[in-house]
Amino acid sequence: MIPEEEITTIVNTGDDLELHGLYISPDLDIIMYTLAGLVDEEKGWGIQGDTFNCLKILGKYGQETWFRLGDKDLATHIRRTSLMSEGVTLTEVTRRLCWSLGLKIKLLPMTDDRVRTAIRTPIGLIGFQEYLVKRMAQDEVLEIIFEGVELAKPAKGVVEAILDCTGVIVCPSNPLVSIGTILSLKEIRDALMKTNSSVVAISPIVRGEPIKGPADKLMRGVGLKVSAVQVAELYKDFLDVFIIDSIDKELKNEIEKLGVRVVCTNTIMRTQDDKISLAKVAIEALQKASR
Repeated sequence: MIPEEEITTIVNTGDDLELHGLYISPDLDIIMYTLAGLVDEEKGWGIQGDTFNCLKILGKYGQETWFRLGDKDLATHIRRTSLMSEGVTLTEVTRRLCWSLGLKIKLLPMTDDRVRTAIRTPIGLIGFQEYLVKRMAQDEVLEIIFEGVELAKPAKGVVEAILDCTGVIVCPSNPLVSIGTILSLKEIRDALMKTNSSVVAISPIVRGEPIKGPADKLMRGVGLKVSAVQVAELYKDFLDVFIIDSIDKELKNEIEKLGVRVVCTNTIMRTQDDKISLAKVAIEALQKASR
């Protein structure tokens, strides 16, 4: 077991949005709520047992209600927005929120600068949350744009965490608009290439389909194949070990031709035991790669 205080998690902020005058950071929040035991596991987002009374009244006032903000969840966004309006960085705000919820893990936004993921579609350029939530990922994807990334810098501690760690695990999230957004910051990708520690990634694609979310539509939209091999291609410049599902074991040789060692196991996390088992496999792969 790795002590919580020895773990650093670097999180995508390209999905962040401003709504109802509040700064909302969905990826930071879902991780924070999950680790604090607050998450609504059935929905996969928000706080368990939350109500939506505020949202109902906002609807009566003619405001947008497509982004589901629960009453308890609003407290997080209100506190974050208040602190940021005082000039506190997103990194420091996140540290304070985690401390208030009793978390010892170091949760770092990828940047304190404004980077927003936008999707070019036949109807024009729209924000990622509008594409995913409001329009339910139904639009054809023509291009993925990370607005502001050229001027953005990694948040304080991000590069240092990668360079000084004992191992890196790239989680099985969307390779283009979750992991890919983080990697769009050149200093972060460079750090992954320079670190002396081993880098293990887990494929989010199983049998040519994403476990969750619209990764397939996004990958096809920008001319990529929807496969574990393609994800390995995207990561190969910094990757040491790639964990794929046993269903895709026939892809092992093709991926290893990229210079990446492959581990086959169950990567579909239906239960808590599945999650624990996959984490153990990833940590073991790190330890073997470091020898």
